[in-house]
Amino acid sequence: MKKKNYKGRCEKRKLEKCNEICKTYDDLQLAYAIQLSKADDVLEFKCNVLLEGLEEGCYTTDFVCTKTNGEIMVRECTYRKMLSKPLTAKLLEASRQYWMRRGISDWGLVIDAEK
Repeated sequence: MKKKNYKGRCEKRKLEKCNEICKTYDDLQLAYAIQLSKADDVLEFKCNVLLEGLEEGCYTTDFVCTKTNGEIMVRECTYRKMLSKPLTAKLLEASRQYWMRRGISDWGLVIDAEK
């Protein structure tokens, strides 16, 4: 999750299954976007989708994917070191609840590998 008007490093790419320019803000997001582009079970995906009306403020979900079977899958990218931070946990739970209220149960985290 990122703030809506996040001002950090942004890499823009055209990826096959993303209908718009895919904007990624860190290496983890970029790696997962490339993985989604190659996944056989993903039809298309969107990056940085606004969570409208979120109590915590204006934040975006990292990836909203449409699978080939028509189901929607939501993924948030975060680094392992950030998981213990209270704000990170609060925002991830807010995202999970947001999508659950909209009938999306395939919500998950993408976390960098342990070293």
